[in-house]
Amino acid sequence: MHFVYGRANGNSLAAMRLYEEMYPNRVIPHHTMFARLHQRLGETGSFKKLTNGNGRPRTVSTPDVEEQVLQELEDSPTTSTRKIAATLHVSHSTVFRVLKNQLLYPYHIQRVQALLPTDFPARVALCRWMQQKIAHNPHHLAEVFFTDEANFSRDAISNFHNNHIWADENPHAIVESRHQHQFSLNVWVGIVGDHLIGPFFLPARLTGDVYRHFLEHDLPTLLEDVPLQLRSKMYFMHDGAPAHFCSVARNYLNTVYPRRWIGRGGTEPWPPRSPDLNALDFFLWGHLKHLVYGTTFESSEELRARIIECCDTIQHTHGIFERVRQSMRRRIEACIAAGGAHFQHLL
Repeated sequence: MHFVYGRANGNSLAAMRLYEEMYPNRVIPHHTMFARLHQRLGETGSFKKLTNGNGRPRTVSTPDVEEQVLQELEDSPTTSTRKIAATLHVSHSTVFRVLKNQLLYPYHIQRVQALLPTDFPARVALCRWMQQKIAHNPHHLAEVFFTDEANFSRDAISNFHNNHIWADENPHAIVESRHQHQFSLNVWVGIVGDHLIGPFFLPARLTGDVYRHFLEHDLPTLLEDVPLQLRSKMYFMHDGAPAHFCSVARNYLNTVYPRRWIGRGGTEPWPPRSPDLNALDFFLWGHLKHLVYGTTFESSEELRARIIECCDTIQHTHGIFERVRQSMRRRIEACIAAGGAHFQHLL
């Protein structure tokens, strides 16, 4: 290995390829191994690893160590394995091995909407009503027109935990945020059956009159591609936002969707603080923002075009809305089983 590293003039990748050509039947080492061998030889005069006095001494997983590790975890379930190792003066691998042998695994903490005890009965009531409708009509969820609005700004909240770049060297990639020039869009979207309705861009400040104008003049145009048979029996759903609850909006819904709308003051009351029961909240917004913010944009026009493009991508994803309805069925059952409380652990 050191010989081919010299022949490659100190290029690790070239040395790995040359080694593979010379010894095709051997296991090919990683390219970094060639440079490490050369460095070790220069520093120690030997290819062997020096273990005496180097690094943390190896520790043995004794019953006492296992008990201490488990006690540390019981005292602080959110602590890290490296912190436990430093506290107990044992190796990180020892701590990890103890937890693995005890069938303990790290789980991510979920962020959920805060609920009040008074919210539980209303959540159960809506889920029981939906369950009864599904029992009489298995296609009921495909006839519920879920709607919602969300804000898209230049500075999005990104989850960097799962974002990474594969490369043979660190590209030192960055993502800019906290721009001085800001812009945002208030986006309305709906889902009914296998149709993604919108996006439609509302004013930043949504008032009752603006919302009523949207329902009366813009929404019928957006629904033109939805079959008339579905439109004639679908249930309109929106949450309890102030603009949704105004009298002009409720009067319009009572006229156009008589006894067929879900919301605050509607035929079926929408329970407050329940985004986990709205397909737009538990599915669409997160998925859409992940697609939209996958590329950068410099103006509100570019952001608008990106939102439209990504909505079109979702609309043409095969079977995606059926999977959303399946998730909704599970959520209805889980919410009832949890008595209206948080039910994510039951999904």
